[in-house]
Amino acid sequence: MTWVDHAVWWHVFPLGFAGAEATLAEAAPTEVTPAEATPTPPGEGWSAPTITHRLRRVTGWLDYLVRLGANGLLLGPVFASTSHGYDTLDHYRVDPRLGDEGDLQDLLDQARARGVRVVFDGVFNHLSQDHEIVRRATAPEATPQERSWVKWVGEYTRGFEGNLDLVELDLSQRHVQDYVVDVMTHWLDRGIDGWRLDAAFAPGPDAWAPIIARVKERHPDAWILAELISGDYVDFVQRSGVDSVTQYELWKAVWSSLNDVNLHELAWALQRHRDFCAVFTPQIFVGNHDTTRIATKVTDPRHLPVAVALGLLLPGVPSIYAGDEQGFTGEKLDQPRGDDAVRPAFPDTPEELAPFGAHLLAEHQRLVHLRRTHPWLTTATATARDVANGTAAIDLVGAQDPDTQQLTLGLNLTDQPAMLHTPRGDLVVEPHGWALG
Repeated sequence: MTWVDHAVWWHVFPLGFAGAEATLAEAAPTEVTPAEATPTPPGEGWSAPTITHRLRRVTGWLDYLVRLGANGLLLGPVFASTSHGYDTLDHYRVDPRLGDEGDLQDLLDQARARGVRVVFDGVFNHLSQDHEIVRRATAPEATPQERSWVKWVGEYTRGFEGNLDLVELDLSQRHVQDYVVDVMTHWLDRGIDGWRLDAAFAPGPDAWAPIIARVKERHPDAWILAELISGDYVDFVQRSGVDSVTQYELWKAVWSSLNDVNLHELAWALQRHRDFCAVFTPQIFVGNHDTTRIATKVTDPRHLPVAVALGLLLPGVPSIYAGDEQGFTGEKLDQPRGDDAVRPAFPDTPEELAPFGAHLLAEHQRLVHLRRTHPWLTTATATARDVANGTAAIDLVGAQDPDTQQLTLGLNLTDQPAMLHTPRGDLVVEPHGWALG
């Protein structure tokens, strides 16, 4: 087993978590021009905003992460950006709304001291339109080499998913690949443990393959997670060389099957999931920074613990989106700043959390403990059986020692107790609950 097989991630979107301004322009400017970086700061005369050391707030929650039972911090964008973090201005500079390089290094050092792994969010498919690379490419005097850094539609730069302020890099170009490899290895050298590749689906697997190969040559133990929403997961992994992808198919099946009281949908998704797990280990989740909170998504609150159990006990690399363990609610909206409700600010300390989340937190702690007690679940097979009338049994069997590595997760969405059969005897599952036997 590798270190990733033991990982349980706590996923934090730092700009929202720390209560940063919505845009860089809202941060008060100073007269100090930042030191030279690679690439240089965007635009002549650009002045850095006042540095606000908000990353220290994230560092202050590391002990809470450990008490939750997690051992990994999946960190959203921390690099200088125009607004939401996915419109990058500089991949080598900490967003001044979050702090400086010292704050980030302290976070990495404090995490390592607690045995907590850290993964960064790499936004390499596109840049802010104000990034120096884009400014050079679009300048009237731009050379063919400078123009080749970005993608074009006629005489216009190509915007990611129609967003003209998010200019797509051309990852098929060797010099662009060199740049991405340098950024990834720079921060891996500084002590991070892996990368989430934002919008990895957009350039496609073949564009990533030479980049991943070169990064893995330098850092073979780095975990590389690709954001895929749909498509052929197996083909992407095999052609790109990434270690994992975001398992959105399973995410959708969890809340949808619970809402419709249709566990046949979950059983079907588990067949697909089993095929994926035969090739790679997916990242599994019931919530992240891009989705409506699971406490909002699940229409019957009695079934929320069932969703949590599925998100933490099924095969794959599990992650908990910060706040889900407290029952945070929030709906993602298809409108400007439509993610704000699912990316709220957290209090300065865990002790300031409202007490209503304590019961769900305890449920998460119990499930994370079960997960880390049985690390073989990461690479197990999951087979649903006896699916009928809102009940199902999911047999979990380890790959290394199937004779002893066996558990059954029982689900019951009905109003009456359910008796499910397992290889080790009968398992009673209370109404609207789950049980493990």
